[in-house]
Amino acid sequence: MRALVTGCAGFIGSSLSERLLADGHIVSGVDCFTDYYAKSIKESNLAGFRSHPNFAFHELDLSRDPLGDAVGNAEVIFHLAAYPGLMRSWINFDTYTTHNLTATHRLLEAVKGRSTLKKFLYASTSSVYGKYASGDENLPTRPSSPYGITKLAGEQLARVYQDEFQVPTVVMRFFSVYGPRQRPDMGYHLFIDAVLRGKPIQLTGDGLQVRGNTYIDDCVEATQRAGFHANPGEIYNLGGGELTTIIDAIRQIERISGKKAVIERRPDRAGDQIATAADVGKLYRHLGWKPSTGLTEGLTRQIERLKSQLE
Repeated sequence: MRALVTGCAGFIGSSLSERLLADGHIVSGVDCFTDYYAKSIKESNLAGFRSHPNFAFHELDLSRDPLGDAVGNAEVIFHLAAYPGLMRSWINFDTYTTHNLTATHRLLEAVKGRSTLKKFLYASTSSVYGKYASGDENLPTRPSSPYGITKLAGEQLARVYQDEFQVPTVVMRFFSVYGPRQRPDMGYHLFIDAVLRGKPIQLTGDGLQVRGNTYIDDCVEATQRAGFHANPGEIYNLGGGELTTIIDAIRQIERISGKKAVIERRPDRAGDQIATAADVGKLYRHLGWKPSTGLTEGLTRQIERLKSQLE
C-alpha cells in the first residue's frame, strides 16, 4: 500500500511511519518543522528510517507549498500534521488556524477527485469534547480551548469533503498518547524528565485531573487498522482504557525510577480538561482493536528511553 503520513517527524507520525515501513508499505512523509519544539528532536525521530528505500521525505508546509509531488498516488493518507498544545492557542490563534485549518483544507483540495485514494484519516483529539471527555463517540463536542476548536473544525472540513466530493474520510480522536518520543511539552515527558534530573515538576491544578492514557504502540496499531480497514465516514475514540489521576501518574514515575519527585504547585490552566476516558467499544466492534499496554509497562519504557538519552 502507498501511504502518505503528514507530521511524519512528530511523536505519533514518526512511530506510525516506522511501523508502516516495517510492514512493507511505501511511505511518503511530510513535515515542515514548525517552531513548536526543537527541530533536532524531530530529526532524531526520523533518523531510524529516513534512508529506508521505501520512504520519501518532503519538507514542506501544507498551508502554503505545492502538494502534488507529496500526495502523488497515495492510497491512504494519515493526516497527523497539526500545531498542538493548549496554552499557546490562547495567545497565537492565527498560527493554529494556519496549520490546523488552512493546511487541512489545502490537503483535502489536493486529493479530491483522485481515484487512487482509498482513505483519508484525519487525526483529531479528545479536546473536541472539552473539559469532560469521558464516553463514546456520541458525547457532545464542546471544545474548551482554541486548539480544540481548530481540531473540531478540521473534522468538519473532512466531513464536508466526503459529502460533497466523496473524499473517503475517517476521524480518529486521540486520548492522551504517551511513550517513547513523546513531545517535550507533554505531561509525562515533563514529569519524567524533571524526576530524572532532580528538578521540580510544575503541577498545574490539584493533580486530580483524570486521564485515559494511550500507549504509542497501541495508538499506532489502531490508527493503521482504521486507515486500511475502517469504512469512510466513521469517527473513533482512541484511548488506552486505563485511567489515572495526574498525581498518581507522578507517583508511578517515582516508583519506577526510584527517585522522588519535587512538586511545585501552579494555578489551573485555562481550558484544561478535567477528565478524559475514551470508550473504545466501537473500535473493537468494527476493527477488532483493544489496548494491550498497561500504564506501568508503558511508563517504564518511556522512562528507560529518556534515561538512556540523558546518559
